[in-house]
Amino acid sequence: MAKRYYASDIGDLPDAILSNIFSLVTDTRARNALSLVCRKYLALERATRVSLTLRGNVRDLYRIPIGFRRVEHLDLSLLSPWGHDLASSVSDPFLVAHRLRVAFPSVTSLTVYARSPATLQVLLPQWPGLCRVKLVRWHQRPPQSPLGADFATLFEHCQSVSALDLSSFYYYTEDLPPALQHYPSIASSLTRLDLLTTSFSEGFKTEEIRVIAAACGNLRELLVACTFDPRYFGFVGDQALLDIAAYCPKLTLLHLVDTSSLANPRGDPEDDGLTSDEAGITRAALVEVFSKLSLLEELVLDVCRNVRESGFVLEVLSSKCKNLRMLKLGQFHGVVMAIESQLDGLALCQGLTSLSIKNAVDLTDMGLIEIARGCSKLRKFEIQGCKNVTWKGMRLFASLLRWTLLDVRISCCKNLDAAASLRAVEPIRDRIQRLHIDCVWDGLEECERREEACHGNEAAEPSVASQNNEVMHFVGGSTCCEDTGRNKRYKHALDSQYSIGVSNGNGLLRNRWERLQHLSLWIGVGDLLTPLQMAGLEDCPNLEEIRIKVEGDCRGNQKPAVPAFGLSTLSCYPALSKMQLDCGDAIGYALTAPSGQMDLSLWERFFLSGIGDLSLNKLDYWPPQDRDVNQRSLSLPAAGLLAECLTLRKLFIHGTAHEHFMNFLLRIPNLRDVQLREDYYPAPENDMSTEMRVDSCSRFEDALNRRYMRD
Repeated sequence: MAKRYYASDIGDLPDAILSNIFSLVTDTRARNALSLVCRKYLALERATRVSLTLRGNVRDLYRIPIGFRRVEHLDLSLLSPWGHDLASSVSDPFLVAHRLRVAFPSVTSLTVYARSPATLQVLLPQWPGLCRVKLVRWHQRPPQSPLGADFATLFEHCQSVSALDLSSFYYYTEDLPPALQHYPSIASSLTRLDLLTTSFSEGFKTEEIRVIAAACGNLRELLVACTFDPRYFGFVGDQALLDIAAYCPKLTLLHLVDTSSLANPRGDPEDDGLTSDEAGITRAALVEVFSKLSLLEELVLDVCRNVRESGFVLEVLSSKCKNLRMLKLGQFHGVVMAIESQLDGLALCQGLTSLSIKNAVDLTDMGLIEIARGCSKLRKFEIQGCKNVTWKGMRLFASLLRWTLLDVRISCCKNLDAAASLRAVEPIRDRIQRLHIDCVWDGLEECERREEACHGNEAAEPSVASQNNEVMHFVGGSTCCEDTGRNKRYKHALDSQYSIGVSNGNGLLRNRWERLQHLSLWIGVGDLLTPLQMAGLEDCPNLEEIRIKVEGDCRGNQKPAVPAFGLSTLSCYPALSKMQLDCGDAIGYALTAPSGQMDLSLWERFFLSGIGDLSLNKLDYWPPQDRDVNQRSLSLPAAGLLAECLTLRKLFIHGTAHEHFMNFLLRIPNLRDVQLREDYYPAPENDMSTEMRVDSCSRFEDALNRRYMRD
């Protein structure tokens, strides 16, 4: 008899292999779809789901899912109504906490919005074995709370905590050190401590850092917001760095960031890059610190004060910290000497895969090329505020790193506007995945001239041979004599990259960004987005996500000559489904504006016009603000324009809104998830009478949930 053969599918694989496959799926909707295939897939998906974020209303106990018993990381910081105290939002908070423990018995990592210590007193006893805790609070610290009350409650109930994240938690710097001293066993068990709190005005002082480091001697990861300004009492200098190195020798990650950098203001490209004061950090102290912290893998020193002649210190860093993979330097000068072909300074950190250079006043094209020669493994590179770097140097930098560089951020550089930045990264145009540029359109005329010259078969672009000669001059080689092995490698890389994309067969340049998935843009208030394609980003077939940050003072700008910002031009990107439109640093008049100027509602109409032409699935929107009254509120024109985004499933508004404005959003047929988040400091303590309140949020959510959803 003939043998019968049966077709096999993925379901025939052993459960152990299927579990490994399922655990690699990170997209939430994809996992949900997997769980609907059959009972076996449902069980495997639930068994491999280790992280979950709850978004429901705390009053709806019946909506707490009960099938995710293997979840280890639970995020409760986005429960609705957002930002309200769990202990006072429901009649019986202990019942809610008990139901959460029953539904998620395996939790070892918890993120919670702790507006007061009462929330921690309710939740933390449910999971005594917590190892990782992240506290979130954008509202002001309760003035009546005793010093360190939040941390005393945390340490009392979580004896096994090893990682503490306070990066989004508002508190006083005086709260933490006494609590760590009072619980020495817990402090000594901490291996990760994130204190990069964005709401700080001054940050931790030297004595506070000494106490923290002395109490937490087993730390492997330490992130601290502090002030390096010597004009402040307790500023961070040599002593603080030496204390960290002496008390925490096991550190593999160290981030020390000045609070002025955390505020994230864009600098002035015309600034010379030098501050009026020198940082209180000497080269001798840095050498000693790097010698003691030999296990470092990530280092961030964003001091916002001058650290001069740092090349020798960076050579010591490269020799002592052999495992260093990520480095960010802010306001460090003299990072490379760039003399002839000899590598020195930063270029000797040859194991780096991620590098960020900020406000290096003497960094030139030659220095950039030297860094590219030495740091040949770079996958991510950020340059900010370096006024002496030009597009030619940046282009040669990208050429030498063509086979590794995937993520580039160019910001606030005088000679690198939008068109120049895009010309600079052309050598990796077919490989780059993430890109940030500033939408400064000064160089568009030159870009148009170059395109016209190229279309007319003129030599607008340098030839391959001339480009090779220029690079070989930078690297100390020669193209006129016999090549050495190293020079051959450089020439081979350059020849191959310049042969790509120069022509599409018709004599025209191809500007196709084949693998670009994430695009980040900075743009000033009053400028338009429409020249983006003209600058060189006309063809991005796989661009999925775009982040646009609008910054500036609307009060000093007249009414724009055109009615729309230019969002509709982004419809040329077929795969675009996610957008973050951040107008939070656009400042204007929330109420009546003076004669001849627009209030924020008209500016919102300008920014959002045309957004309905995009096929967005997820949108994060930060409304512009009026700092005088601490108001970021969605206006009527903005609500109407957002209602035109018919493909939206998720909409997060980082501000407040009137209830009847929110009802406009119910017109979006597929909208599934909407939330107002006042995640900026200081979040309003008391909602205005006409703004969304707890009852208003509940009514809107009920109306949203009553609608029929096809999927």
